[in-house]
Amino acid sequence: MNGPVVVGVDGSDSALAAVDVAAREARMRDVRLRVVHAFTWPAMHAPGASPLGPPAGAIHQAVEHLLTQAVGRASAAAPEVEVSHAVIPGEELTVMEAQSRTAQLIVVGHRGTGGFLELLLGSTAVHLSAHAHCPVMVVRGRPDPAGPVVVAVDSSPQSQPALAFAFAEAALRGADLLALHAWSTWADHGEHRFGDPVDLVDLIDDVEQLQAEEERVLAEALSGHRERYPELTVETSLVRKRTRPALIEASDSAQLMVVGARERGGLSAMFPGSARHAVLHHARCSVTVVPSDL
Repeated sequence: MNGPVVVGVDGSDSALAAVDVAAREARMRDVRLRVVHAFTWPAMHAPGASPLGPPAGAIHQAVEHLLTQAVGRASAAAPEVEVSHAVIPGEELTVMEAQSRTAQLIVVGHRGTGGFLELLLGSTAVHLSAHAHCPVMVVRGRPDPAGPVVVAVDSSPQSQPALAFAFAEAALRGADLLALHAWSTWADHGEHRFGDPVDLVDLIDDVEQLQAEEERVLAEALSGHRERYPELTVETSLVRKRTRPALIEASDSAQLMVVGARERGGLSAMFPGSARHAVLHHARCSVTVVPSDL
């Protein structure tokens, strides 16, 4: 796909950090960078007039300053990348979801201008990761530039696009790949965590046999991908731990974490108990969420 890398900006420090990362991602992919600002106020304006108001008005000038600052940051981070910008009237999630239809990657900051209320309700980054039509990179933490790309592996077919993306991303970055599969004897009552977890170890006759089965799951998930990237150094990690803490711990020494989105528009990624929600809010490196039908 030759679409651009698209970065959303809202004037926050987090968004400016995302611009730096997006510019470097565009340079690695040898594609254009598109800087987008979703403008949501005022909702009503005269037909035919700019929603930003008159060119000399305070709103117009504030948005122009925001975009000029973002484009300047992008050009400084990757001077060779062609950068365009746009102000699109609409709610941020709606605007960025529409952009994801033609982009090869959406980049956003982990915290916008919504502050604490945004964190309570579920940030744009979390919602967008569940609705986008292309991978969404949420910029956060302090990635280790020498660390591996970490990909979360499970037994579902929906995880295969995330694996394919992670292999390609590691090759693009010249990084190692760490495929992590977490397993445990704890039953979490579904991904939404409506009930308390229960340790089933006393009900399992052979924990070693269960571990061997999990090793098989990991090996089968990676089969085919290794052959396409014979030069890539791939390490595997089978961790007996619940998924959320295992992923957050692995992010400490990673340059990027890749996780799959079960289904576009689903609620699972937006629930506070889900693994994707956890890493999007607590990972110590940037996180890319890959749609299951990519």
